[in-house]
Amino acid sequence: MAQFLVPYTAQTYAALRIVAGFLFLWHGAQKLFSFPVPAMEGMPAFIQFGAGPIELVGGALVMIGLFTRWAAFVCSGTMAIAYWMAHGMNALFPIQNGGELAALYCFLFLFIAANGSGIWSVEGAKTTSA
Repeated sequence: MAQFLVPYTAQTYAALRIVAGFLFLWHGAQKLFSFPVPAMEGMPAFIQFGAGPIELVGGALVMIGLFTRWAAFVCSGTMAIAYWMAHGMNALFPIQNGGELAALYCFLFLFIAANGSGIWSVEGAKTTSA
């Protein structure tokens, strides 16, 4: 197996955490502020004002690496609920029911919750500056 990236495990994990949080927070910004693209018409208020803040704040916290495990765990749960509410009962496979992104975010955030903030994070800076 290729070993050329093994020395960069911490850096690639940090990049994964940062990019995942960054991409996720824009889903919340869309729901709450219709930015950078308009929110879906007729979105139920409990999704807009329930999931929106979790996506915005949770994504930002994961991105900067603050309260990472808890934020990622809540984001993972939110995406599990989103998958089953919006997609899971429509068809068996995510590619059929349109739930690929929700399923991927769910397990990505579960992975981040299990692994913590890592390097390039507010939490990492607090522990290394002492």
